Amino acid sequence: MTSLLPELPAFAWALLGLAAVIVGFSKTALPGINTVSIAIFAALMPARESTGALLVLLIVGDIFAVWSYRAHASWPTILRLAPAVVGGMVLGTVFLALADDGWVRRVIGGILLMVVLFTVWRRWISQGRGAGASARGSRAASIGYGSLSGFTTMVANAGGPVMSMYFLAARFPVKEFLGTAAWFFAIINVAKLPFSVGLGLIDGGSLLLDALLIPGVIAGAFAGRWVAGRVPQRVFESAVLVVTVLGALYLLLF
Repeated sequence: MTSLLPELPAFAWALLGLAAVIVGFSKTALPGINTVSIAIFAALMPARESTGALLVLLIVGDIFAVWSYRAHASWPTILRLAPAVVGGMVLGTVFLALADDGWVRRVIGGILLMVVLFTVWRRWISQGRGAGASARGSRAASIGYGSLSGFTTMVANAGGPVMSMYFLAARFPVKEFLGTAAWFFAIINVAKLPFSVGLGLIDGGSLLLDALLIPGVIAGAFAGRWVAGRVPQRVFESAVLVVTVLGALYLLLF
C-alpha cells in the first residue's frame, strides 16, 4: 500500500498536513484561505494530479460545513447560479484536458486577481442599503461569477475564492455566507467527481494520501466553526479579500 504514496521528504508531509487543516478551516470559517491549500498541493505535486487529491479532502470539509451551517443557506442564490456553474465546469474540463501545469496555475491566478479587483470596485461604487440585494438578484453577476466559479473549481479547486467575492459583493452576513457556500460547494464538488475520475486525477495513490490527511481536515473544520462564531463582519470580509489576493499572487507568480 505504501508504494502508492508519493515519495516526499518529512517537511513536505508536514506541509500537506497543514494544507489539510486549512481545507477544514476554510470550509467552516474563511473560504478564501483555501487558495493556500491549493498552492501547497500544487507546489508538492504535479498541478493536475494535485486537483484530484485535494478534491476528496474538500468533500470531507463540505460535510462538516453543511452540518455546521445547513440552516443558513440562500437556496434562491444557489439555484440562480447553477446553470452558469455547469457551463463553467464543462469549459474547465476541456481546458484541464489540454493545458499543462504552468497554464493551469497562471490562468487561475489571473482570474482570481481580476475577480478581486472587480469586486472591490463594485462595492466601492455601490450606494444605499439595497446594493447587496441588487447584487444578489443581478443576472449578469450570477452568470459572470457562476461561470468563473465552475471553471476555476474544475481546473484547480479554486472556485471558493470566486464565490467568496460574489458573496462579498452581495453583502451576505457571515452565517448566510458560510451556509450558502457550504451547500453550493458540497453539490459542486460531488458533481466534479466523475469528471476527475474520467481524467485520471483520482486513483488508489491519491485516495490513500487523502486517508492519511482527513484527520487534519476534521481538526481544521472544528477550529473554523469555533472561530466563525466570534469574528466581526468587517474583519471577516477583510480577511477573505486578503487571503484571496495572496493566494492568487502565489498561483500567478510561482
